[in-house]
Amino acid sequence: MGVPAVTTTGEGGSPRSPEAKLGMQVEDLWDVQEPQLSPTEKLNACFESVPVSAFPPAPENQVIEIRSDTSLAEAVKILAQHKILGAPVVDVDAPEDASWIDRYIGIVEFAGIVVWILHQSEPTSPRTPTSPSSATAMAAAANGLKGLDLAGLDFVSDFAAATSGSFFEALTSSEFYKNTQVRDISGSFRWAPFLALQSSNSFLTMLLLLSKYKMKSVPVVDLGDGKIDNIITQSAVIHMLAECAGLQWFESWGKKKLSELGLPMMTANCIVKVYEDEPVLQAFKLMRKKRVGGVPVIENGGSKAVGNISLRDVQFLLTAPEIYHDYRSITAKNFLTAVESYLEKHQGVYPTLSTMVTCKRDDTIKDLILMLDSKKIHRVYVVDDDGNLEGVITLRDIISRLVHEPRGYFGDFFDGVLPLPQNSRV
Repeated sequence: MGVPAVTTTGEGGSPRSPEAKLGMQVEDLWDVQEPQLSPTEKLNACFESVPVSAFPPAPENQVIEIRSDTSLAEAVKILAQHKILGAPVVDVDAPEDASWIDRYIGIVEFAGIVVWILHQSEPTSPRTPTSPSSATAMAAAANGLKGLDLAGLDFVSDFAAATSGSFFEALTSSEFYKNTQVRDISGSFRWAPFLALQSSNSFLTMLLLLSKYKMKSVPVVDLGDGKIDNIITQSAVIHMLAECAGLQWFESWGKKKLSELGLPMMTANCIVKVYEDEPVLQAFKLMRKKRVGGVPVIENGGSKAVGNISLRDVQFLLTAPEIYHDYRSITAKNFLTAVESYLEKHQGVYPTLSTMVTCKRDDTIKDLILMLDSKKIHRVYVVDDDGNLEGVITLRDIISRLVHEPRGYFGDFFDGVLPLPQNSRV
C-alpha cells in the first residue's frame, strides 16, 4: 500500500480530508482549462490528468484479501466482519515472485458465495435427512441450472420445504459449508481473472470503468510488487465527490438539477419491482433475470414504494438464517421487517439492510450525492409530490454524468486482460 494521505487545513483552520485535497488538485487543473470548453469537457481533461494513484487508500490503509484455501464459512465471516461485499482472492500456490495476474484468481463476492452454495444439491448435514426420491429430484433440479444466477433459489424453496424450513440452519452448520474452500468456487468469481488498473492509469479511465463498463470496484495494482495497492469502489468515488462540495469545479456541475442531467435514466415504467405481498424469493429471482442490483417494494394496489431490497441483502440467507423458518412464503414486506429486527439485535456485526431513500427531479446532483454518501446507499428512488415512483438513480448513473468516453479512448486497453476461464459463469 502507499503512504497514508496527510490531512491538511482548509479555510478557517478546518481540517481537509484526503478526498478534499484530491478535489483541490482538480480545482487547480480546472482553473487553467480553455474557457470555451463545456464543464463536462473541462472535467474530462482534469480527470485525465490525475493519476489513479492519487485516490485515497482504503480505510486504515488496508486492502482485505482472502486466501484461496479459506473455507466458505470463514470467507463469509471475514466479509461480514469488515462490512464489505467482496474481496480479492490470493492464490496460495502462486510463487513469491508471481505477477499480479498469477497472484490473484479473482474477486469473490458475498452474493456469489451464497448463490453458489444454493446451487448445490445435497449439503451434508445430519439434520437434513431426505428420502432417495427427494434427493434425486433435488439433484436433477440443481444439475439443470446453468450459469451463476439466482435460479437456484427455486431449488432452495423446494429443499426448504423438504427439510421443514431448517435448510439454512442445516447448511451453515454442515461440513460442506465449513470445508469447501474459496478456490473450489473460482468459476463463480466476477472478473476471473479480474480487470485491474495500474497506478499510472488516469482517473478518467477509472471513472469510465465504474460507470460505462459497469464495474462495481476497480483494483489498483503495483506492478513492481505484483500486489493490489487499493480498491476503488463506486461508493468511494461518491464519497470523494461529497467531500469536494464548495469547490468551483464541483459546484459548477453539482448545482444542476437531476432533470437537466438526464436523470433518472431509468423511468417508472422500466423499473423492475415487487409488490409487498409477493414472496421475497421473487425479488431475488427478478434481480437475477433482469440483471439489476436492487428492486423497490411497492404497496399493494398502488405505485408508492415502501422499501427496497438489494442483491447484497442476499447476505442474510447465510448470516441471519433464523429469519427464514418459513422461507417459501415470507413476503417482501415481512422480509424487510424481519431483517430490521434481526439487525437491531446484532448492531455493528453485519452489513446493513438496503434502505429506501427518495428524491425529486428538481433536486440537484449535489443534494443527491451528499445524501447517498451520508446514508451509505447505492440507489435512490425518484418520486413525485404524492410519493409515486417515477424512476431510480444509481451510483453508476451519477458517475456516468460526471465524465464521457472520448472516441477511441480505450484503444487496446482491454487487450491485455486474459480471457475468462472456461468454467467461469459470469
